[in-house]
Amino acid sequence: MTRRDFFTAIANTESLDENLRNFAAAAIEKMNATNAARKDKPTKAQIANAPLIEQIVGMLTDEPKTATDLAEPMGIKVQKASALLRAAVAQGKASVQDVKIKSKGTQKGYTLAK
Repeated sequence: MTRRDFFTAIANTESLDENLRNFAAAAIEKMNATNAARKDKPTKAQIANAPLIEQIVGMLTDEPKTATDLAEPMGIKVQKASALLRAAVAQGKASVQDVKIKSKGTQKGYTLAK
């Protein structure tokens, strides 16, 4: 049971004292305010990845490139390149499409957003 579940259960229990219910409702509001403030602030990883995202976007063209194609010149692992590319797509800086690769099958190909 999470703290939110606990306080919600207390706030919704009519048989408990009104002071307890008010305290639980105030605690829920405090959690909501904390979560809203945290949501607007970038994480340490997002701050650290911002220059890498710009670098990987700078390597994109109109021709689709896979994460493997972009990881090697940057000196990073394919998994990291894939995560950076997904972030670039979420930010609207890149677009993604399926690309057929001979002897590998279908992979995600990334291009510069239009």
